[in-house]
Amino acid sequence: MAEKLKLTCLDCAQVNAVPAEKLASGPKCGVCGAALMPAKPSVVDFDTLQKAARNDDVPLLVDFWAPWCGPCRSMAPEFEKAAAMLKGEIRLAKIDTQQFPDASAKWNIRGIPALIAFRKGREVTRAAGARPAQAIADFARQAMGRQG
Repeated sequence: MAEKLKLTCLDCAQVNAVPAEKLASGPKCGVCGAALMPAKPSVVDFDTLQKAARNDDVPLLVDFWAPWCGPCRSMAPEFEKAAAMLKGEIRLAKIDTQQFPDASAKWNIRGIPALIAFRKGREVTRAAGARPAQAIADFARQAMGRQG
């Protein structure tokens, strides 16, 4: 029997069970139909991020940012490129720390942009500062124990 992985829809927050071999083939949420492994970062709210960080079996890399932050804005297109590079392996999400200050408090964010890698309910590692797409992808793969 195929291994089923828990994956929170980053659009509607519904937890889905997805066969591991289907991750790269574009699985969709059983409730809202959104892509579960999108090629672009998903914008999430605090509750959805908490649920995904706590429940998901698939690695999640989160960019903590704010609209007033110059380095955050300059890294945004690089984060999008990294999401395309990591499609099917690691999901990328963004949370606006100005709109959701509880996220900064919960994860003790001291400076932005900040990247936190989550896997199987726990924080694996974090990094601060803007970086190019390849460095983001390399950081994510290293954090998750994968080779690029």
